[in-house]
Amino acid sequence: MGILGLFQSESDKRASEIRAGAVVPTRAERKRCWEARDSYFACLDASSIVDPLKDEKKAAKACAHESTQFERDCATQWVTYFKKWRVQDIQKKARLKELEAQGANKLDVETDFTARK
Repeated sequence: MGILGLFQSESDKRASEIRAGAVVPTRAERKRCWEARDSYFACLDASSIVDPLKDEKKAAKACAHESTQFERDCATQWVTYFKKWRVQDIQKKARLKELEAQGANKLDVETDFTARK
């Protein structure tokens, strides 16, 4: 343990462990992560940034505060996953809109995982 480790609070230590994926976040910690994610995504939307991984410098400049909170409150792997998911979700919604404009029929599909008789 380095000198900084001696002065690290329990909550800072826990946050570091969550970011590293060493511990499973509690329900409250997951909620805080999702709120930070939503705030970050709202900032990206306001700045017209779709892909924060591709437009990393632009995203860092426009949403520095929100990015810091997002990366502080979420596991590192979750941050990467959510950023990729955002791009895929936006692309999926755009494609569905295109298909509807072309006259495609929307199908409502429900799935359940109950045992078949």
